[in-house]
Amino acid sequence: MSKRLGRLRRLPEMEVLFPKTLGEALSFLKKYSGAAKAIAGGTDLIPKMKRREIAPKYLIDLKGVADLNFINYEVENGLRIGSLTTLNEIRDSSAIKEHCPILVETVSQMASVQVRNMATMAGNLCNAVPSADTAPPLIALGARLKLSGPEGERTVLVEEFFNGPGETALEPLELLAEIQIPPARPGEAGTYLKHTLRAEMDLALVGVAAYLALNSKKDICEEIRIAMGAVAPTPVRAKKAEEALRGKPISGSLIETAGSLASEESSPIDDVRGSAGYRKEMVRVLTKRAIKQSWERAKATSG
Repeated sequence: MSKRLGRLRRLPEMEVLFPKTLGEALSFLKKYSGAAKAIAGGTDLIPKMKRREIAPKYLIDLKGVADLNFINYEVENGLRIGSLTTLNEIRDSSAIKEHCPILVETVSQMASVQVRNMATMAGNLCNAVPSADTAPPLIALGARLKLSGPEGERTVLVEEFFNGPGETALEPLELLAEIQIPPARPGEAGTYLKHTLRAEMDLALVGVAAYLALNSKKDICEEIRIAMGAVAPTPVRAKKAEEALRGKPISGSLIETAGSLASEESSPIDDVRGSAGYRKEMVRVLTKRAIKQSWERAKATSG
């Protein structure tokens, strides 16, 4: 019976709305409150509709809102990525390659070319599955999200955006408008590592992102953030592992300690893709690799 319930079917009947501005999209969301869903790439939403997990009467197609499709970089403010920017646009962006290569590394491990041509980073975040690939690196980067609604705009840390599987801090009449990433400085670098059973077409069995900043002599870890995906109901920081490294010279023994602490901080489940014990071991392994790789990259930065 569960297989029948999960079977993909034709889309239910609905009305599709085509706003041209963010304000018009928000007005549609308010007018049809509770009966409408916004759609960007649709790579998560459409399968849910085909499985009848959701059945909105109205779809608000955001693709015509040109103001939400952009990638801007400013030295003082960092990167700003519009919510309609596709994963392949992020992957191919020269600004992101130069100033935030961890995002290129991340999206290159996601899905297929065809899916990346449609899917958006904002949609990946709003779907809020524990294995969302873009969440750990954005958390490690200290990124924020600009949310727009009838009461105006507000920003939240990506780290604070997730309330549970499929649940976010978005209010019913709000839309995610923009992703904001602080500017990188010399001596800073990050890594995202993803473990799957097959290849990038799979969801992450475990995902670990690390981002660290070295001091001017590049011999002390001044700051570090480690974020893990698919090992808890929401993406989580490995704060004990971070504390083991912060303010200290990085060494092989400290990296070993941080990996073990991150494993202890994770709380994965057993499922058909892997046991909790296996996931914990992969957290330990990937955390060590991510720290070491980020450390080598940070030392190689200019300045």
